[in-house]
Amino acid sequence: MKTMLNVALPKGRLGEKVYNMFDQAGFPCPSILENSRKLIFENEECGVRYFWVKPSDVAIYVERGAADVGVAGKDILLEYNPDVYELLDLDIGKCRMAVAAKKDFRDDQQKTLKVATKFTNIAQRFYASMGRDIDIIHLNGSIEIAPILGLTDVIVDIVETGTTLKENNLEVIDTIVPISARLIANKSSYKFKNQQIDKIVSDIAKQMEGKND
Repeated sequence: MKTMLNVALPKGRLGEKVYNMFDQAGFPCPSILENSRKLIFENEECGVRYFWVKPSDVAIYVERGAADVGVAGKDILLEYNPDVYELLDLDIGKCRMAVAAKKDFRDDQQKTLKVATKFTNIAQRFYASMGRDIDIIHLNGSIEIAPILGLTDVIVDIVETGTTLKENNLEVIDTIVPISARLIANKSSYKFKNQQIDKIVSDIAKQMEGKND
């Protein structure tokens, strides 16, 4: 019996794109395409087991060894700094981590800057690099209303199209880092399942080259 490779896929459209990449790399699992509420799917013949998890949890499954490989956004890797190998930038799920504020915002350097974000580590590192004194308010949702209601001066968040910001009279004033989906591996799995993992990395890299040609 083949050694099973455990793959954590982020739920949603991104995960579906990633599954297609794995499928083309020779790790198909047709049952995953059936419309069901199942979360774990395996193809013993190909030696692969997939499971759907919340995107922000993928890195935890991989770091702890429940998954050998997975796909996580660079935002999660920067925020939580999990002890995993980052193998490949998949060039999908592209967006950016940015600072946004009300359109009339002017930064008064004499005052502590109030920042709303759920990415507290990224925000802290960014402002520390500029020597800016900040007060972070950790919020999990509807972060755009914080500056409107005067709770904070700015927000640090992921920006894709910027439509939500525009609709709330906010604008990007700084880009911290570009974000995209990354293929990651558990460090121990990478040692023991090296052949399978390297095959996936090289096959997906070839697929990406083909698209970029």
